[in-house]
Amino acid sequence: MNRLIDRLSAEHVLPRTDFVQLISAFAPETASYAAECARKTAQAVFGNKIYIRGLIELSNFCRNDCYYCGIRRSNRKAQRYRLEKEEILQCAAEGYALGFRTFVLQGGEDGYYTTERMADIVSSIKRQHPDCAVTLSVGEQTRETYQAYFDAGADRYLLRHETADEAHYSRLHPAELSGAHRKQCLRWLKEIGFQTGSGFMVGSPFQTAENLADDLLFLADLQPEMIGIGPFIPHHDTPFAQMPQGSVELTLFLLSLLRLMFPDVLLPATTALGTLDPVGREKGILAGANVVMPNLSPQAVRSKYMLYDNKLATGAESAQHIADLRARFAKIGYEIQIDRGDSPRVKTLN
Repeated sequence: MNRLIDRLSAEHVLPRTDFVQLISAFAPETASYAAECARKTAQAVFGNKIYIRGLIELSNFCRNDCYYCGIRRSNRKAQRYRLEKEEILQCAAEGYALGFRTFVLQGGEDGYYTTERMADIVSSIKRQHPDCAVTLSVGEQTRETYQAYFDAGADRYLLRHETADEAHYSRLHPAELSGAHRKQCLRWLKEIGFQTGSGFMVGSPFQTAENLADDLLFLADLQPEMIGIGPFIPHHDTPFAQMPQGSVELTLFLLSLLRLMFPDVLLPATTALGTLDPVGREKGILAGANVVMPNLSPQAVRSKYMLYDNKLATGAESAQHIADLRARFAKIGYEIQIDRGDSPRVKTLN
């Protein structure tokens, strides 16, 4: 297995059969070797810097009914909320004072935020904080809407493909959603000029090693600037409530494989890792990740944006506890970088 890891490090992609073999034969010793290689790769590009993004969760209204998601439209028990423009700007101002230079506006696909309203929010943040990057993560939209977001000043867009396999996608989503359209949205984002992020769940219901190999190959084709993966965690008010959660260990292994595939990609240690493991964030960084996204949302709504059970939004997940986060990273030899944190490939393109 180590020979396959070495090949991936040198060539940045493997045939599907080799990816399947790596994932199927996953073992602690292989993961340890992959993490060592990934850590060296990340340090060669980024040093010991970890980039921070301030997460602002706009709304937990969503028009979609994805079977795994706690804010799906059929969940009548969700306590719904949405933030108004002035609340969002206040979150950004507080984040700026704390040292954040990237804001991630994330939410369900909520029709309240029309194209014009969201574009106005983006342009207002950029006027107030011209040295900052704005990332949007508000789902599938039309190409025209994506263009309007970009024209308003949005720099990045996060849209996980979740699974590259169409049949698997249909088992996770209702019939009105399709993996093909999700991929089309990602292509539009790349064409428009966004720094584009995608990713997938690890251990989602019905997932196979072949599915994960296809995810890696899809990303190799897409060439995103950002990749977000995290273990599947069930929500008690969804059809997948009784499904087993994903593996932290396999997620960390896949993080390492992704770092070897994409040496200069922005790769978060996600909240889901921290939810399942008290030091999941640190383990993610030691496996090759280089981004964390503490929560800047108003305290009153953080517990309502519950995509999965027990989602963290306090402690080191809270932007207000950035000193705690800084101390935790220092213990493993890393430090927080205060800037926009663009991928090196973006600077090259510019």
